[in-house]
Amino acid sequence: MPGRNAGDAAPANRGGRGSAERREVRAAVARFLTAGFIALVLVATPVAFWIRDAAERHALDNARNVTQRLADRVVGPLITDQLIAHDPAALQLLDQRLEPWLAESGVARIKVWDEHGEVIYSDAESLIGQVFEQEEWARRLLAGGPATATLEPQDAAENAFETGSGELVEVYVRSTSQSGAPMIFETYSSGDGVRSEQQAVLMGMVPPMLLSLAVLQLAQLIPAVRLARRIQVHQAARTALLHCAIEASDHERRQIASELHDEVIQDLSGLAYALESVEGRGPAEQGPVFSKARSMLQDNIRTLRAMTSELYPPDLDELGLKASIARLEAPLVERGIRLAVDIPDKLDLDRDRAVLVYRVAREALVNAAKHSAAHSVKIRIRQAGQITQITVSDNGRGFNPGGPRPEGHFGLRILGDTIQQAGGGLEVRSTPGLGTIVTATFGVAAPALRFAGLPGPGAAPGQDVAAIPAQRGTAAF
Repeated sequence: MPGRNAGDAAPANRGGRGSAERREVRAAVARFLTAGFIALVLVATPVAFWIRDAAERHALDNARNVTQRLADRVVGPLITDQLIAHDPAALQLLDQRLEPWLAESGVARIKVWDEHGEVIYSDAESLIGQVFEQEEWARRLLAGGPATATLEPQDAAENAFETGSGELVEVYVRSTSQSGAPMIFETYSSGDGVRSEQQAVLMGMVPPMLLSLAVLQLAQLIPAVRLARRIQVHQAARTALLHCAIEASDHERRQIASELHDEVIQDLSGLAYALESVEGRGPAEQGPVFSKARSMLQDNIRTLRAMTSELYPPDLDELGLKASIARLEAPLVERGIRLAVDIPDKLDLDRDRAVLVYRVAREALVNAAKHSAAHSVKIRIRQAGQITQITVSDNGRGFNPGGPRPEGHFGLRILGDTIQQAGGGLEVRSTPGLGTIVTATFGVAAPALRFAGLPGPGAAPGQDVAAIPAQRGTAAF
């Protein structure tokens, strides 16, 4: 998989990388503004309802206070014994006193009740003299309880004239007659005034509140953009360091492999030929000694050549990831281990992460060959969105993750630190007798910008791949 699977040339990527970084900043700003807008709605909605309720309570308080003053100053002094006895002259006098107030206040109905529930006065003449059962609230009001004011449709038995009028403001206040008898003064008025006051209060308070929150959001935007750019600079530096670390590691491996091949292995091979020559010409009694030494030397040469092969990284740009992993099969075949490879034909990986995928496969296969006593090993690579995962599983003897860490896994531990720096995670799951599973997960490219608590495009929803937790039966390396 040459080309983009193993990393394109750096100059060709710089323009695209700069464009991608700008898109990340714009996306982060968009997420910030979206989160701010959602917060604005979440804050403004309950506040608007609270203001609406407060305005309604204020309007009802005003209606109750006005009604109480009317009862104390106008109606109370005119509740005489003659009025209580339904004297026409007394009723007419109260009508005359209330007529101007009824015309200007918007009150639709007035009633005066005595302590027995009898209507002793109403602007609707047919109600005068009717008796209704007193409810508990009326008895409390007559006993000196607080006045009440409500806004609701009226459909009770005593509201024959108010039924179908929609929402009405119903006010009950306590008054007294000239003789000192407790009375209930009741008024009904249109609810339009309360709703108009609610609307006026909302229009007076909500826009300034929304404007203040919007200004606060915009004031935070500039520092947020600067923070996003600083984070992006640090991420770019981190990616560059990761690239340098991988390149340095590859260079060091090549140098070690070259020195082993050109010096140590060549010298040992020459020594093996010399021993073979001496073995044929030396004393017969020393033949077995030379033969054993030559065999041991040849075994060491084969081991060193295998180490050289493992150390020397393939050219992923030239061979591609799939072909490079296929080359790892030879040492397994020598040990009688079957290898199954399941890799998609198309993988979107830059070169650094292609190298990491290859290293995970190589280290896992080396450990399986040397320590697992497995009969088969499977490599599986999957890519979903911008998350890449490689899994290497074997059917070997496994180990207990809760016990002491097994020997020979230092390469995976070091590799796990490198993968974590690349924004991913490495875990090793194993069960005694059931084999071992090595899984590495990381993003396609450098860890994407994260902002306002939202995962960047390099992370799965709800998961930070840089901190994959170890599960039961899992050893994190």
